[in-house]
Amino acid sequence: MHIQGDDILYSNFVYNPEVHYFLYVGDLKNYTLNSFVKETLERRLPGREVRFIAIVPDVCIQYNYANIIVINPEARADMITNHNFSGSASPPKMSCRISSREFMTAVSESETIMKLVETILERQNLLYINLYESVVEMSLDRIDGVSILGPDKQIARKFNDKVVQHKELQGVVPFIEGEVCRGVASLMEVTASYRKEWAEGVFVSAAFSAAGANSAVTQSQEEVAAKFIDDDCEYLVTKYIPHDLDPTVLAVVANEEEVYIAGIADQKIEGGNKFVGSHFPSVVSKEHQQQLREYTIAVGKVMGQAGYRGIFGCDYLIDREGNIFFLEINARKQGTTLEFCFTMEQNLPEGSPMLPELEYYAVTENRFPPQTVEMEGNVRGIHWGTYNHKVAIEQITNGYIPQNPYERETFKKVARKELVKDFVILEHLGTNLKVMPGTFLARVVSVARTEEDVKEGLCQGVGFIKQTIAEA
Repeated sequence: MHIQGDDILYSNFVYNPEVHYFLYVGDLKNYTLNSFVKETLERRLPGREVRFIAIVPDVCIQYNYANIIVINPEARADMITNHNFSGSASPPKMSCRISSREFMTAVSESETIMKLVETILERQNLLYINLYESVVEMSLDRIDGVSILGPDKQIARKFNDKVVQHKELQGVVPFIEGEVCRGVASLMEVTASYRKEWAEGVFVSAAFSAAGANSAVTQSQEEVAAKFIDDDCEYLVTKYIPHDLDPTVLAVVANEEEVYIAGIADQKIEGGNKFVGSHFPSVVSKEHQQQLREYTIAVGKVMGQAGYRGIFGCDYLIDREGNIFFLEINARKQGTTLEFCFTMEQNLPEGSPMLPELEYYAVTENRFPPQTVEMEGNVRGIHWGTYNHKVAIEQITNGYIPQNPYERETFKKVARKELVKDFVILEHLGTNLKVMPGTFLARVVSVARTEEDVKEGLCQGVGFIKQTIAEA
């Protein structure tokens, strides 16, 4: 059975009735994370071959990945309008990033995907959907026999709301001075009242924001008026604190009492609020790391009491006087999840469950599996850094870096000292593409034995990516 349909931009998937499937719905950059889910399900289904079908919005020239289905309504509309089917005279195909809500809606409403789900359920009584983020627009789980392998959608939405976080975590974690307001008029009034007092800047975030979207460090009221225009939105207004450390803690909630800490990494933030990558191990002191763990466990217990089960992360800042401040919960898998899986795999005893297996048990059984152990230290001496190359203005690609699916092997070789250092460039979209603002062109992951070699690999990788783009 070949997957074809008017709503499908690309597919290389062919259905095999002898295989047990699960679906992954999310960005291509998290494709490899599903290998750990596959291994978890194979342990639960001995004797069965398990494969995953990746439904992604990423528009690439070609895909070096198995079982890919691409759904992107905006890119497809552009292709139809500009007749980008064949021929050198056609305009470049457009690659654009769409919101998770738009993407999940398109997947849920796809007749082709609905038929695929029905076909799979004829051969197996349960079909899991693995999501990077549980969003309410994903509705395939309304079908009997379909279940989301992740946090409850409504609970996840609640804890991704920064206003809810600010209200429910008072007294649990240390917050930056600030207040909540609703609507543009109130936002302008509140930010104006703090403008002179907070000379370093006024930070504004909409209730829902991520990776720099819908938030900004503002230096004037004109910036506030230009950036924030939604009059129905709630906003969190806080003092901007100059700092050099942006640690992030990755964790898993199994129930009201059990919270697993995967590790702490340092985020690279540009422009005060734009996340572009991470580094491990963290340079934060051991004392601060212990406090970060304790704060995150306390947050996880609040989430667990509300019914949240699965992976989440907490972001913090440490000011120049050494004070820790809580910034936000990411009630989903976050940017460090895949690299922490690779790191845990090399540092933990053989057979220890990885993050997707911990989430599987948390979601399905409200507990962690046997042999669960947290990573203590960096016994294999692995250092890594990541950089996400997001396009800020419309650009045309004029070069191609082949997609490298072997990041996991790179971690193994460095851990075993078969390599001193290496870097990989992942998910490059391809050549002769019109890449729209906000789209990830590629990402770099550098793995080495020292921090200096990690930085060198990131610099080289970003340099290679820049050679493949030109302004449109």
